[in-house]
Amino acid sequence: MVPKMKPVHPGQILKEGYLKPLNISIASAARTLGISRQSLSDFINGKTDLSPEMAKRLSLATNADVEYWMRIQNKLDIWKATYCTKQYKIQPFELRTSTSAH
Repeated sequence: MVPKMKPVHPGQILKEGYLKPLNISIASAARTLGISRQSLSDFINGKTDLSPEMAKRLSLATNADVEYWMRIQNKLDIWKATYCTKQYKIQPFELRTSTSAH
């Protein structure tokens, strides 16, 4: 079941769980991650989503595994697909049994 409350963006987790407590600036974190300050700022502010490559970089910098970071993004993606996208009127596939040999 998809929760109605929007999940936290992984950039917010990075900011609140790592950068703030460790007193690391965005510029310093960006240098450590090997990305531009603007790219990291966009990510932290939820303007860009987490890519697998960025998840790998974060896993190396935070000692949290890639799957941890991707699960956070996946929860957000599923929530967005459920609550923020066009609702489709799609009928489920019908299973058909075949009585003739092919």
